[in-house]
Amino acid sequence: MSTVPNDDVCGCDDYGVSRRSILKAAGLAAMAGVTTSMFGDVLTSTVYGATEGNILVVVSLRGGADGLSMIVPHAEPAYYTARPTTSIAYDRLLRPNATFGLHPSFAPLQGMWAAGQVAGLHAIGLPSPNRSHFEAMELLEDADAGSSARIGWINRMISGLSSAPDLFDGMQIGSTVTPTSLVGPAPSLATGGFDDLQLPFHSDTTMMQRVSSSLQAQYAGHQGPLGPAGVDALTLGRRASDIASAVGAGAPSGVTYPKYSALGEALGSTAGLIRAKVGVKAVAVDAGGWDHHVDLQWRVKDSIADLAACLAAFFTDLGPDASRVTVVTLSEFGRRLTENGSRGVDHGYGNAVLALGAGVVGGYYARWPGLGTAQQVDGDLAMTTDYRAVLMEVLGSRFSSLDLSKVFPGVARAPLGFMR
Repeated sequence: MSTVPNDDVCGCDDYGVSRRSILKAAGLAAMAGVTTSMFGDVLTSTVYGATEGNILVVVSLRGGADGLSMIVPHAEPAYYTARPTTSIAYDRLLRPNATFGLHPSFAPLQGMWAAGQVAGLHAIGLPSPNRSHFEAMELLEDADAGSSARIGWINRMISGLSSAPDLFDGMQIGSTVTPTSLVGPAPSLATGGFDDLQLPFHSDTTMMQRVSSSLQAQYAGHQGPLGPAGVDALTLGRRASDIASAVGAGAPSGVTYPKYSALGEALGSTAGLIRAKVGVKAVAVDAGGWDHHVDLQWRVKDSIADLAACLAAFFTDLGPDASRVTVVTLSEFGRRLTENGSRGVDHGYGNAVLALGAGVVGGYYARWPGLGTAQQVDGDLAMTTDYRAVLMEVLGSRFSSLDLSKVFPGVARAPLGFMR
């Protein structure tokens, strides 16, 4: 059960069908060569590497989050005119500046905001409008529209960080069927969970070492493909035990994620993976429930409250490792400026993005186009900053060895200044 409203009641056939098929496959188009697993209605994908350096966590707000509710452009009279029943009054906003303010449900992140660890970015989006959930998700995750290769941007990122992909670079968790999203140049593995990958007799250290040593000797001396495969399986089992122990230990005392929150469960597990120090480089968390065609005011309030509380708990959970972790939120598109007859908002264009944690310079950032009729794109907030430029700024700051031209081919760097 999740505190986030059920996606399937939004009345949007495009989102419901495409999301169900994606979750059934337990993978994202961009996540070729990564680990994927399910936490209720939240999908996570994890990339492992050989280092204990910086870590990127991408939280996808599936359904098209309403950026105009998340980061409210209170200085725009057009915002209040277009949303007579769903706008957020200025006196309720958190951390307002001359143009923007945060939705009041972001209260759990006020401490991080005050510490300069949260940046709110606006007017972000795809290079051109696409209001289809499925197509927009594909474009967002592929991030290389001119290529026919089915390799997503995080896969390209990981390939750029390592010339020798690790066995853990590609893994499906929650199913023994490898999804199409894992098919690609990096090795992949499908499993029901980390416990299933542990070595025989893992609860008996003495017996496990005897069995492991015997198998290691047999496989090491075996000619042909069985030998390397066996050695890889033993390595996998040993590392799976470390991960299972760290994740199973749960959050440190005093860290509380929202009750019944699938997002909280996923981020709690992610924190455990990071604390295990197995070389995690990137984690994608796919959280639904943001397709607010009806009853925007209370639905987005609950969605933001869950997101904010989970992110606040996550950074507390990380402890000293928080200094290595940067979180970015993404959504396939924003919502229309004008509310509909169901007191919701339909599919739009420009959107808001949050960046939190390591390397972030807090505050609001935007090449703000305004909300006047002449500035709108078919009734939507215009996009003035390509989302790939946002990701390039993060990767350039936290993974300086990356050749960003290979991660985002043909995209020019256009920094907003929110990363050190």
